[in-house]
Amino acid sequence: MTERLAPHRIAVIAPSPVSMFNLAIPEMLFGKVEVAGRPGYDVVICAAEPGPVPTGGGLDLFVPHGLEAVREADTVVVAGTGAPYEPDARIVAAVREAADAGKRIASLCTGAFQLAAAGLLHGRRATTYWAHAEELRRRYPQVDLQPDVLYVQDGPYVTASGYAAGIDLCLHVIRTDYGAAVANEVARRALVAPVRPGGQTQFTQTPLPPERGTACADTRGWAMRNLDKPLTLTDLARHAGVSVRTLTRRFHAESGVSPLQWLLHQRIERAKELLETTTLPMDTVARSCGLGTADSLRTHLTRRTGLTPTAYRAQFSRVGTTAAGNTSSAA
Repeated sequence: MTERLAPHRIAVIAPSPVSMFNLAIPEMLFGKVEVAGRPGYDVVICAAEPGPVPTGGGLDLFVPHGLEAVREADTVVVAGTGAPYEPDARIVAAVREAADAGKRIASLCTGAFQLAAAGLLHGRRATTYWAHAEELRRRYPQVDLQPDVLYVQDGPYVTASGYAAGIDLCLHVIRTDYGAAVANEVARRALVAPVRPGGQTQFTQTPLPPERGTACADTRGWAMRNLDKPLTLTDLARHAGVSVRTLTRRFHAESGVSPLQWLLHQRIERAKELLETTTLPMDTVARSCGLGTADSLRTHLTRRTGLTPTAYRAQFSRVGTTAAGNTSSAA
């Protein structure tokens, strides 16, 4: 990753009819990225024909920009229609031209049909909304269809399945461009689940429920700042100024889980972030997130993701991993 002097330009193509939810996702998430006090992205919505574009809900959405915006973009995102309509020849030509120029191209939901029609997914892994996966397979048998994943990247092409999986794809793009810390901050600001790897179904675990109160908010914030310490229930209760019993009751009412369950979740998320963004030895990662030892890190991460710390780093690291091999045997 390199520091950008200007925002990364993203053109989001709205086919007709377009899913409004598909359009809202990239505008919302990419619009929340700030790096060194500057916007990380410049998002432009465009269409094959500027003007009113029908939506799946029976409304018309006014899109002022045409496909010339694709030529100026660094990344192109093709939104879906919610159904496998015939690809628009103008959109197909635009994404093919973008591919020839070496741009990164992504699709949400049935936007994958446009990429497949352009020949971009020939021999590549890709996904789409599960309800239309067999139709994609029938029309484009050359695509290596992955029907049961959130999203998948193969080379410069990233495809997401339906609906909220577009959120996961956008967070993946942000993480690729600016790192896990920025992506997770965007997720927190948008009140969505943190970055979830999309390549395997075992990663689609249920995230923590949303917080429903603020009585323990200061204690949660304090715990997040002290994850490297061996915090106990007594430590949390002392910070909150209440008994352990009262803390447990309030914490569960606000977070939906016990204090120790919440704490373990945060430790594992911090460990994943460190594995993605650093080359720290496994013992150091374990101590930094409060899991103690590399053996403990291995146990908890494997239970949560199905991967050992070394395998997780190898699959999702965003930095050089030459130092990753300098780990304990427990990794």
